[in-house]
Amino acid sequence: MEKVLEVKNIEKYFGKKTNLTKAIDNISFDVEKGEFLGIMGASGSGKTTLLNCISTVDKVTTGHIFVNGEDITKLKGNKLNKFRREELGFIFQDFNLLDTLNCFENIAIALTIQRINPKEITARVSQIAEKLEIKDILKKYPYQVSGGQKQRVASARAIITNPQLVLADEPTGALDSKSARQLLENFEYLNDSFNATILMVTHDAFTASYANRILFIKDGKIFNELVKGDDSRKEFFEKIIEVQTLLGGDLNNVI
Repeated sequence: MEKVLEVKNIEKYFGKKTNLTKAIDNISFDVEKGEFLGIMGASGSGKTTLLNCISTVDKVTTGHIFVNGEDITKLKGNKLNKFRREELGFIFQDFNLLDTLNCFENIAIALTIQRINPKEITARVSQIAEKLEIKDILKKYPYQVSGGQKQRVASARAIITNPQLVLADEPTGALDSKSARQLLENFEYLNDSFNATILMVTHDAFTASYANRILFIKDGKIFNELVKGDDSRKEFFEKIIEVQTLLGGDLNNVI
């Protein structure tokens, strides 16, 4: 299998020499193309810092992160901007759609920044909108469409550039149960139909049960790993709860 992401012995410290906090403690793992990986842990475990390092929002203190064989910890300036623009897709809790742009423009903006030919932009947006069943709302503005439709627009925007990685940080955190389920089913569709490689940070067992594999982070280290394999989502959910119990997490927050 093709490795999209390789995280090698990374550490991340915050603070000054007299008061250092180690947020990530020598973490290593690989992600293969087309994987849907969940990253779980309690608040303060280091899971979001890990995602921030992969997205280059934070710089690692030591170690290396490779995306398609390129060491992204060494990227600077225009090369770093190009990597973020072309190789990463982001899905946010609150969609982060621009109200001054219609849905077509929100999806197309990344391609416009890349100076893609307008005819190609139209074709690519039309193709992905048809697959995600949002073709009929492309001329509408975000405030004119439902929450579920906003989710699909945001998902289309995240994968329109064919990024190597789609990153999601607590994507269901601000959603009601129905909208959360719709978003997670959307993630499954992106993963299955577009072979999108997804890294999703969550503290929620139900949300995590949609992933194919889960890394559990505790005190900045990998505590455990679960692979879904042939399990049903219900069976996988129950295994996640078992690990949550071992982690000592508050089960009221994950059920």
